[in-house]
Amino acid sequence: MEDHPASWPVSRRDLLIAGGACGAATAAMPAHAQVAVPQPPGVTFPIPMAKVAFIVNSQPRELELDTRTTLLDALREHLQLTGTKKGCDHGQCGACTVIADGRRINACLTLAVMHEGSQITTVEGLGTPRNLHPMQAAFVKHDGYQCGYCTPGQICSAVGVLDEIRRGIPSHVSADLTARPLLSAEELRERMSGNICRCGAYSNIVDALADVAGVKA
Repeated sequence: MEDHPASWPVSRRDLLIAGGACGAATAAMPAHAQVAVPQPPGVTFPIPMAKVAFIVNSQPRELELDTRTTLLDALREHLQLTGTKKGCDHGQCGACTVIADGRRINACLTLAVMHEGSQITTVEGLGTPRNLHPMQAAFVKHDGYQCGYCTPGQICSAVGVLDEIRRGIPSHVSADLTARPLLSAEELRERMSGNICRCGAYSNIVDALADVAGVKA
């Protein structure tokens, strides 16, 4: 037989107050808050590993990586090629731009294991201090680097831009998609728009590209 409510140790008033307090506390919690679930003692989850072999700056390299490792982290953390910068890590700033199989890509948005057998070129593979790549020399000449943080991605992207134009790949501002794109300042700016320069050296960067292309910006 159940006890009568009058014999309960907590009154109805106390119960309503406690319930209201719990509701207010729950409403105040962030929407994303989650309760951590502890793992059972002695239980570990294996890290998925895989071997990847590719050519980086003309050198064969082979790594065993967590399959979730981005190409950017593989270059920086495993191959110590720190010229490629980690900026936003969301594919928005272009600081991590490298050239993969002849195409410029954001290294932070692709997994290293997706590039088995690929040819990867970073800024270290374009030239040396004693023998600069023409694009590197043009950036120095036109002061297109300024603070320098975005410069590796800018230079790799600029090399890719000129290759795209030479191969006749149109852009958003190309007037005729069936004709060879013009080497114009408008085309260069549109194609480089994915590379952010916080110093605002955009005009100098366009001048550097135009210099290498042999045209007037």
